[in-house]
Amino acid sequence: MERHAGAIPSRKPIRFGVLGCSASAGRRILPALRGLAGARVAAVASRSRSRAERFATEFDCLGVDLDDLLDRADVDAVYLSVPSEERAEWAERVLRAGKHLLCEKPMTAGAADTRRLAELAAGQGLALRENMAFVHHPQHAEVAALVAGGRIGPVQAFHAEFRIPPPPPDERYDPDLGDGALLDVGVYPLRAAQLLLGPGVAVASVTLRDRGSEGDSTGHSDQAGATSGGQVMLVARGGVLAHLEFGFEPARHGRYSLWGPTARLTVERAFTTPPSWRPRVRIDEPGGAEQLDLAPADQCSLALAEFASAVRGEDPPNAPDPVSAMVETAQLLDAVRERAVRVPVRATAGL
Repeated sequence: MERHAGAIPSRKPIRFGVLGCSASAGRRILPALRGLAGARVAAVASRSRSRAERFATEFDCLGVDLDDLLDRADVDAVYLSVPSEERAEWAERVLRAGKHLLCEKPMTAGAADTRRLAELAAGQGLALRENMAFVHHPQHAEVAALVAGGRIGPVQAFHAEFRIPPPPPDERYDPDLGDGALLDVGVYPLRAAQLLLGPGVAVASVTLRDRGSEGDSTGHSDQAGATSGGQVMLVARGGVLAHLEFGFEPARHGRYSLWGPTARLTVERAFTTPPSWRPRVRIDEPGGAEQLDLAPADQCSLALAEFASAVRGEDPPNAPDPVSAMVETAQLLDAVRERAVRVPVRATAGL
């Protein structure tokens, strides 16, 4: 197996720095990093020194300033969890500092920046991953195997939806932040469509609900506000149609279904699956329904383990290239924005 220039030998621990003390970092990533074999958290950094020190106390590491973390010789890899509009800039700084990078999704808002960072990482001999943890859950491989085995017949349609409670208004509804729920939530069903339908997925139509945009007399707008939700229609190879829905809604809900000529296959809790959750795949057929119970798995820990393997230059041979998938998702996001019909919503609508 060929090792890249910046690979960390297996005998040495991978020393992580956490740049951005977000809620997700404290709730999921740092606890998972503590349990990752051959790794340790060396330092955490935040704009708020008090927040960094609080994280440092909780996770037994150093609390430092943002700029200081990139200069540290005892940091090999960085988990980046700053706001989405700042990720491209910080991702470049991390890579130019010679650190491997695991970045929250999506790493950038567009394909040009994502492709540029991918090329920079490759040129530096550094591992680069986007933290799309759900794709590492084994339930999706089980679904792919069922479909490949003809359990529902040739796929004819795909439906995915993901909704999460709205964040505080001052975090993502500022019109200057633009894409809002498209980047936070919509990227999940988009990536699921690519994962299960294969490459070559194309955008057919898009409707986005924008808070902060002014509509014309028909209610439509060409100017982007902060997106609070939407629907996307895709076309995949063989004429497979995909209908995706996403948004900030009061109740959390995430699932997908695949339709074939003989059955429909449905997965609940498809995107944010707790480690203790026992996944269920439901198959509805004319004669009744069957439920397949799968083993629980910690998708966050699996994502970190895959990144650690990449840092050590131990990518499995013939495995799908996650960097290419990351760039393809960014290209799809670009196409979604280009095709979008934007519908303004009132601030009082609760969306």
